[in-house]
This record gives sequence, structure tokens and C-alpha cells, in this order.
Amino acid sequence: MRWRRSFEEIAGRLRDETKRRGTMHLSRYFLPVLRDTPKEAEIVSHQLMLRAGMIKQSAAGIYSWLPLGLRVLRKIEAIVREEQNRAGAVEILMPTIQSADLWRESGRFEAYGKEMLRIVDRHQRDMLYGPTAEEVVTAIFRDSVKSYKDLPKNLYNIQWKFRDEIRPRFGVMRGREFLMKDAYSFDLSKDDARRTYQRMFTAYLRTFARMGLKSVPMKADTGPIGGDLSHEFIILAETGESEVFLHRDLLEETVPPVDTDFSGDLSGIVDTWTSRYAATDEIHDAARFESEVPEDKRVTARGIEVGHIFYFGTKYSEAMGARVQGPDGQLVTPEMGSYGVGVSRLAGALIEASHDDNGIIWPVPVAPFEVALINLRSGDAATDVVCADLYGKLSAAGIEVLYDDTDERAGANFSTMDLIGFPFQLIVGPKGVKSGEVEVKRRAGGERQSLSAEAGLNHVIEAVQSQRSLA
Repeated sequence: MRWRRSFEEIAGRLRDETKRRGTMHLSRYFLPVLRDTPKEAEIVSHQLMLRAGMIKQSAAGIYSWLPLGLRVLRKIEAIVREEQNRAGAVEILMPTIQSADLWRESGRFEAYGKEMLRIVDRHQRDMLYGPTAEEVVTAIFRDSVKSYKDLPKNLYNIQWKFRDEIRPRFGVMRGREFLMKDAYSFDLSKDDARRTYQRMFTAYLRTFARMGLKSVPMKADTGPIGGDLSHEFIILAETGESEVFLHRDLLEETVPPVDTDFSGDLSGIVDTWTSRYAATDEIHDAARFESEVPEDKRVTARGIEVGHIFYFGTKYSEAMGARVQGPDGQLVTPEMGSYGVGVSRLAGALIEASHDDNGIIWPVPVAPFEVALINLRSGDAATDVVCADLYGKLSAAGIEVLYDDTDERAGANFSTMDLIGFPFQLIVGPKGVKSGEVEVKRRAGGERQSLSAEAGLNHVIEAVQSQRSLA
């Protein structure tokens, strides 16, 4: 009896200690999981994000990001930021509320349409909730940069945007408020602008690959600007919003490595990815597709746009009077480009591309937590001791772990963890503890194996660490 009391005291102390280390215990976490699929959710990502407690609708097309969803959003944002920085872009933060006067300078205030949310402040000044930031960034550049010696410049912003969609649908895939990375480049010449475009093109390939996505750049409509410097980055998904046509070899193409020299010549990378046929249904040329692509290489699928890069020349710099002094002393109007990534949209796109009947399947780099530690008998002294020990060692190894210490029945635990989609589950129950074993489950594929506690711990740590860098 004395031994039993001592053991339970140890278990209690360990439980208290693990809870003091952080809030990553399911019993203390805010995770409002839904059993049933909400009626308003039409597509898989919307259904699963609501059911997994990632988001909650505040108004039509406007969502609160709950703790689990916010962790995913921040990881996507971090990858986008790292690759923009690597490519030489410089981060700024522009306002969500913009002055209409800037948009009048560019001629877009009246022309933009009803998607722009127009606001009048208390002084009767026209304002707007920014749907994009070409005007703001051009004004910043115009007032700050005066010489060709200060070029090129590429400024990016990760900020909330608002477009008043007439019919917001599909959750974060087509909402009214969304988090977006928008970058804007300023170059002295068209040749310089092309080089900047190539840097962004390369950065985008790496960005999506790091999230476990296979993106294919597809030529987009350049409008009156003309030329070939406009591409949409499309990921394939059965539930995609548009039909795409491409050469199969593009799906096997190697993404530029982490040590890519962004200051060097990147034209070869761009040429490799654009030399084979790839088009959305909007600009698809069936005759060209059949003539250029062998029958066994033709791929027709569904796709989701996750990024768009676009050269638009002097459209905004000319209209807003942005000039720099050139090498010959004459004033030059800089060439501009814009480069967008739907950060919040990517959360939905990732789910569309990676899920099964049981729920989400997160790649490690963007998973809300890398490991779910499941205690099948919370309150059982022996099981609690093993779980506390594993939790401490996983945390010490730098593994992001959510400890399910609730007293739910095993079936409910497993269903919830599969729904949320943690890459790995480490399962501890009384029977396994007696035999010195834990169970490890890999979410992608569903493979399970019983290992000693130490072997299971090491297996999970090694697996997570090996998958953190996908590109």
C-alpha cells in the first residue's frame, strides 16, 4: 500500500509538472471539435476546418482563426516569409485601411467595382478596406526613392485584405477577408524587371514545395501589358476549382534547392518549368496540347491557384508620378511587378490536396502539432507516468506535441486525432505499459507499429526531424 501511494504521488507530481511546462494539454487547450458537418460547408476544406476547430465563422466570408488554425496559418506565413527574404525581398507592413485619394491617383477608386469596401471616416474623408496595395506601396516608393542607385527594390507585405465578394463561398478558399502576401518590385529597366520576376518565380517554387505541395506554374493572361511575364501557381487537387492541362514531366520536375543563388542567373530554372505545356481551362489550347504533348504524357486534372506573379510595367508608377534619376541624369519611370500568395487560402488548399475520409493529413512543416500523444487511460498512475515522461522528452527534443490527457473513450480519441490530422500519433495505454510498449501511428497511410517506449520515442523524433525540410 505504501508503494502504491508513493507511485501515485510520483504520477501526480509528473502530471503537475508537465502541465506547468506549457498549455499543450488537450484538457486545457481550446479545441471546439464538431462531430457533424455544418450544412453551410460545401467543400472538403471548409467542412474539415470547421469540424477540426480551426476556424469559426463570424460573418459571411469572415472567420475567426482559433488556436489550432492559427498555428497552421503562422507556419504557412513563416515559410512564405523565409523564401521572400531568401529571394531578396524586404518586408514592410502596410495599413488595412487606405486613403481613397491614392486610388484616385491611379484611377482605380471608381473603376474597381463593388468588391471594394468603401468607408467614410468621421471627417467625411473617403477611405477603403484594402483589397490590394499597389497604390500604397507606389506612394511609399515615390516619396522615398529618387535615384537609380537605390534600385532594384522589392517590398512585400503580409496583411489582411478585404474583397466584398457577392457570394462568399468555400470557407477560406473564397472568403471576403483573407491573409495575403503581396510583393511589389521596382526596377530601372524591363530586363531588370525580368530578373526580379525570375527570382520571385523561383521563390514560389520553393515556397509551395516546402509545404509538401507540388505546384505547377501556368502561363496566365497578361491583358494589355502583353508579354510572357504572368504565371499562376497551381496545385493539383481532386476538388480543385478549375480544370488544368499539363505535361506529366512537370510533376516530376526538381524544385530549386535551398542553396540556390538568387543573385545569379535564374533564367534556366524558369525556362525548364515553362518550356512544357501547362494551362488552365481559361486559356487552354486543345490543338496545341495534343500537338506538343505525347498522349501518354497528357494530364488533365483539377487545380487550385495558390499564387500569382505578374509584371505590369509602368501602369502604377506612371499614373502616380513615381520617378527616379537615371544614370544619364534623366528621370525614369520604374518598371513594376506584383507577386501574390494567398496565405490563408493555402490552409484550405493544403487540406483539399491532402485528406481522406477520416480527416486532414498535414505535412510536417505546416502541421499544427507534429505529434499527438494519446493517453488511453488518463488518471491511471502507470500510464500517466509513461505519458509524462514521453511528453517531457518530446518537448526537450524540440518536437511540437499536443498531449491528449482527456478521459474520452479510445474510439473518440482516435477519431479526433485522425480528423485533425497530426502527422504522428504516439499512443499509450495500460496494456502497452505493462508490456513496456507504445503504439506509433503515421497519419499518412495509417501504418501502426508497437515498439518499446524508448524505440517509439526515437522513431517519432527521427521521423519528424527528417520531414521538417521538404525542399
